[in-house]
Amino acid sequence: MGREAVVLLSGGVDSATCAAIAQSEGFTVYGLTVDYGQRHRFELEAARRIAQHLGLARHIVIAVDLSSFVISALTGPVAVPKDRSPEECSREIPPTYVPARNTILLALALGLAETLGTGDIFIGVNAVDYSGYPDCRPQFIEAFERLAELATKAGLKGELTFQIHTPLITLKKADIIRRGIELGLDYSLTHSCYDPLPSGMACGRCDACLLRRKGFAEAGLVDPIPYHA
Repeated sequence: MGREAVVLLSGGVDSATCAAIAQSEGFTVYGLTVDYGQRHRFELEAARRIAQHLGLARHIVIAVDLSSFVISALTGPVAVPKDRSPEECSREIPPTYVPARNTILLALALGLAETLGTGDIFIGVNAVDYSGYPDCRPQFIEAFERLAELATKAGLKGELTFQIHTPLITLKKADIIRRGIELGLDYSLTHSCYDPLPSGMACGRCDACLLRRKGFAEAGLVDPIPYHA
């Protein structure tokens, strides 16, 4: 019987690459996408496209509406920053930070993993181009692994050893994109923009768009999605 893994699939470049890497390592992948009330809801449909493209064993989309109480540029009326330099992006935690998001997402993935009888969870966090988000750091991932052992029946009884796989954590965006291309990933299916137009077209000016465009340029590749600006 093959190994199973839960992959958090947002619909962006990193999570799509993460899912492709999990498959390349021999895992049967269960994609988990969370509708948390994000303003860039086009990523949910992107996640569905990627799941179909990769032929995942199952793709689960669940709703946990953080927008009802969490204050963030991704869940409420706070403006999404535009046209920021790399120096500005790294100076402080941006308003696009969603309080406890990765803690919540990993907790949901942990519940699914224990139900499936697997200890393997993949998440596309990155500590190189992570925009200052505290829940993308190696220290956070290590702490969550310890929590998983303490918080679950399978961990307590020694039936499962939980591992949070972070294959992208030390990679630059260009290297992530190159890896995905090597694995046959179609990045035209992905969505990265934090503040898309009503049509879904990427704004081209938010932190996510700027980082994505820089990554494709440094990889010597043409980004296959259109931009408004």
